[in-house]
Amino acid sequence: MKVVKIGGGCLKGKKTIDGILDLVEERGPGNIFVVSALNGITDILIKGMADALVDESTIAPLMGRLKNKHMVVARHIVRDTGHLKRFSKDLNTALLKLERYYYGLNFTAEISPKMRDTISSFGERISAELLSAAVLSRGVPSACRMPHDIGLVTDGKFGDASADLEVTRKNFKKHLTPLVGKKVVLFIPGFYGISENGDITTFGRGGSDYSAAVATVAMEAGILEFWKDVAGFMSADPRIVSDAELIPVLSYGEAAELCYFGAKILHPRAVEPVRRYGLDIAIKSTLDPDTAGSLITSESPETEQVVKSVTQNTEIGILKIHASGMGARPGMLATVVGCVTDKGINIKSVVTSQTCISLLLDYGDLETGYSALKTMDPMPFRSIEKEEDVALLGVVGEGLSTRKGVAGRCFTAMDEAGVNVEMISFGPSRVALYFIVQKNDLKRAVRAIHKTFFA
Repeated sequence: MKVVKIGGGCLKGKKTIDGILDLVEERGPGNIFVVSALNGITDILIKGMADALVDESTIAPLMGRLKNKHMVVARHIVRDTGHLKRFSKDLNTALLKLERYYYGLNFTAEISPKMRDTISSFGERISAELLSAAVLSRGVPSACRMPHDIGLVTDGKFGDASADLEVTRKNFKKHLTPLVGKKVVLFIPGFYGISENGDITTFGRGGSDYSAAVATVAMEAGILEFWKDVAGFMSADPRIVSDAELIPVLSYGEAAELCYFGAKILHPRAVEPVRRYGLDIAIKSTLDPDTAGSLITSESPETEQVVKSVTQNTEIGILKIHASGMGARPGMLATVVGCVTDKGINIKSVVTSQTCISLLLDYGDLETGYSALKTMDPMPFRSIEKEEDVALLGVVGEGLSTRKGVAGRCFTAMDEAGVNVEMISFGPSRVALYFIVQKNDLKRAVRAIHKTFFA
């Protein structure tokens, strides 16, 4: 038995979804499918909260839009009238409940973390029911089970929950093993679980990948597969490097670093549960399902050139906090970092010196972090500087920390390409080396480093 994750990128367009269902019909019986919302639905749900907060007249059109988007797909992929009517009825029930939640947040004039998680979970719920109905209409036994019915238990942290693997394992064995044994195609919504208090708690954006990893561990599956519209991890972004190569095998550490700082193949948290139990992850292309793809496992061979991939992230920014004796003042780092994280901002990296603390943030968090620091009173620093036109370049591979000369070759390659390196981080990870460069230098830097190690 295996667990398969189907992401929103594959659930886009009627013909694409129909092709996915062909694969499910052929390869799905006896396996578990963890699914994302249909492409774009979660964004609609989240924007709908902000609109409903200020104007309740937006709620009815929002419900109509959600119904139309799902029914357009359903009429195409659900092949018989009976199952289509049943899904339509289930959809109406879900939307009535969702509508009440939107009116509730308008009445309270507040989007609480609990309400945000509850509303944003509906995309995955409806998606799982839709796909199950479509498979049933093909004459294949299928079932849909919700996390709150099968006991995917979390720690209760809204927006960034973690699963209780031991409790969830017992619950899944009880509720799901009989269905898997009957060779049913089983669908589970990703993205959320249920706290001990009965609250819906999400795993954060992209958290359906984490859900799939939890299901893999809980069911002791042979492997976790991610069905994507790409072949797997590459040695560089093919849009930048035309001769980028597929990476056949990666270690958990290599995959996590690539995902955290650039590659969009899977969510970094998806590696956590399977790593703990030594289970493998396979990336498979839905466009060519019989090819090998990329395998993520406990050990990955160190290649001759050491570097396996050159990745990049343009959605970052830097806050530089300047003050005299910054590195020698007790508690200064904690004060600055605490001010930013209190706003719910994740700090990707911190680099300190005697006169400056540099915080690497997602670009979307840059202004919020800057404003938070500017309002500190008293202000414990001299000035703050925002750097917006920067990008991160990552070099990843087992052996980076022990093979001599890798960093030197990177610097030489970028120097010859006329690229200036603004910051570097080397050491915290044994498999990764990161540079900060100007955005307009990024493509030249990626190509130069890739050519150095993959020529």
